[in-house]
Amino acid sequence: MKKVERAQPYAYEFDPGRTALVVIDMQNDFCSPGGFGEMLGNDISPTRAIIPTIQELLRAAREAGLTIVHTREGHLPDLSDCPPSKLERSRRQGAGIGDEGPMGRLLVRGEPGHAIVPELAPLEGEAVIDKPGKGAFYRTELESLLDGKGIEWLIVCGVTTHVCVHTTVREANDRGYRCLVPEDATAAFDPADQEAAIRMIRQQGGIFGWTALSGEIVEALTE
Repeated sequence: MKKVERAQPYAYEFDPGRTALVVIDMQNDFCSPGGFGEMLGNDISPTRAIIPTIQELLRAAREAGLTIVHTREGHLPDLSDCPPSKLERSRRQGAGIGDEGPMGRLLVRGEPGHAIVPELAPLEGEAVIDKPGKGAFYRTELESLLDGKGIEWLIVCGVTTHVCVHTTVREANDRGYRCLVPEDATAAFDPADQEAAIRMIRQQGGIFGWTALSGEIVEALTE
């Protein structure tokens, strides 16, 4: 067993052989100029800033033998898996899902914007989960993949903290997974959202899970 001593609200112990690092939605659409996130009017600098931190976390997790899972939010080209309400809201904000953007159709599978940023590209054999919603368990094969590998612990990083990361952690918590969120390997477009989302995870004795700094997790993985 490994232990992240300074995790909050208390130390996080985990078995690397039964732990997965889940990297949420580090896609061009959320982390690159001209993507869906920026076209909605957001400042993408926070989502770009965590790329090197996730690189280091990935390196340590791979060397320690953790299961690696990458997720991508996006919809089928005909948008048949996009709820009308979601499509309507995106259009009202001036960046309709499926509309043409600088990196192809916004939030559509197979377009350049849908791809994971090159710095964090999955290695051969690493799972890539395409999801139509905010949570990584909704209408995906993630749960069966984790169960098939005997996974009990999840380290969940990526973007955005208050939306897709939080939804995934909540889904995982309800399924009995023990979730650790690296504070500096997650990001929201608004710093206030980031602060609130991290606090909500670990409050009330860890109501949804644990939080820690990525360096503390890397240290535990490399001990």
